[in-house]
Amino acid sequence: MNHTDGMNYAPKGKPHPVVKPGEFIFAAAALDHGHIYGMCNGLIEAGATLKWVWDPDPLKRDAFIRQYPQVQIADSLEIILADSQVRLVAGAGVPSQRCALGLKVMAANKDYFVDKAPLTTLDQLADARAMVKKTGRKYAVYYSERLHVESAVFAGQLVEQGAIGQVIQTMGTGPHREGKNRPAWFYRHREFGGLLCDIGSHQIEQFLFFTGNTDARIIASQTRNVAHPQYPEFEDYGDALLCGENGARGFFRCDWFTPDGLPTWGDGRLTLLGTQGYIEIRKYIDLTHDEQDVVYLVNQDGVFRYPVAGKVGFPWFGQFILDCLNRSENAMTQAHAFKAAELCIKAQMLANAAH
Repeated sequence: MNHTDGMNYAPKGKPHPVVKPGEFIFAAAALDHGHIYGMCNGLIEAGATLKWVWDPDPLKRDAFIRQYPQVQIADSLEIILADSQVRLVAGAGVPSQRCALGLKVMAANKDYFVDKAPLTTLDQLADARAMVKKTGRKYAVYYSERLHVESAVFAGQLVEQGAIGQVIQTMGTGPHREGKNRPAWFYRHREFGGLLCDIGSHQIEQFLFFTGNTDARIIASQTRNVAHPQYPEFEDYGDALLCGENGARGFFRCDWFTPDGLPTWGDGRLTLLGTQGYIEIRKYIDLTHDEQDVVYLVNQDGVFRYPVAGKVGFPWFGQFILDCLNRSENAMTQAHAFKAAELCIKAQMLANAAH
C-alpha cells in the first residue's frame, strides 16, 4: 500500500469472506484511478472472485495483472457484460465517464461499483437514477474515506452506541498531495468535475452518515486556484457549509497542499460534535505518535485514545456483497449514495457560479 500517493492508496485488511470461492464473481473495468485497487482488495478480502479485467490502455491493464495475476484479460467491455457469471463490475474511469459505464453495466443486468465521484452532472445523476429504477440494479459508490478507513468505521460504531449523543456538527479536512504523475484529465474541470465534486464527495457523504441525515442543503461553497496558474481549470482549494434536514451543520475543507515532509499523502481528519461529547478521527497520521487510524473520544466518562489500525477491519464490503446477492440495502442505501453525489454537484455548481 502506497502511503505517500493518494491516487494509488489501496488499503489491505484481513480476509473475512462472507461467500465461498466462485459464489460472487466480479470484474474490473476502466482503471484510470488507482482507487480500483482498493475497491478490488476490499471485495476479494470479503470473498469475491475477480474474473475479468478490461481497459483500453495496455499499460494500465498490465499493471493491474501484476497485482492480480489470477485475472483474465477481456478484449472488450462487451465480453464482461455478456458473461452471465459476472454479478458486479467495479470501475474507476475518468469521473465524467463513470456514469456512462454504469448505465451500460446496469443495462446488462449487473450491479455497478464505482469510485467517487460517481458522476459529475445533475443530468448524469438523473440518468443513473432512471436506470436504477428501470433495472433494479445497484449503483454503489466507493466513498473510501469512510468505508475503507478503520478509524472512521470505529467512530461510526461509537456514534451508533451513543458515545457522544446526537451528532449536531461535523468538521472535516481533506488535504491531498498532488504528486508529480497525475494524468491530464486530472486538471480538466469538465473531466474531473471540480474539487468539491471530486474529493469533497468524501466529506459530504460522511456528513450525511454521521449526522443521520437523508437530505441537506448547501449554505455556502467556494473554490480557488491559488498556486496552479499553468492549469487554469484546476482548483487546489475549496470549502463548503451544509445544513441537514435535522438541523445538523457540517463544514469541510479540501486542498492539494500537503507538504512533501509529511510521511503520508494527507492529514485527513474529521471531528464530530455531539450533545454529550465529541470525537476526533485522525485517519492517515496522528502527528505526535506517527500512527494512522487513531480515534479520540471525549465525553462525560473521560478522555480516551483508541489506536485501531488492524483491529476493526472493513465490514462494508461483506455487507455490500450480501446486499447484491439478497437485493437488500444494509451496507448503504441507493438513496444515500445518490444524495451524497447530488450535494457534491450542487456544492460545486454554487462555487462555480461565484467565479
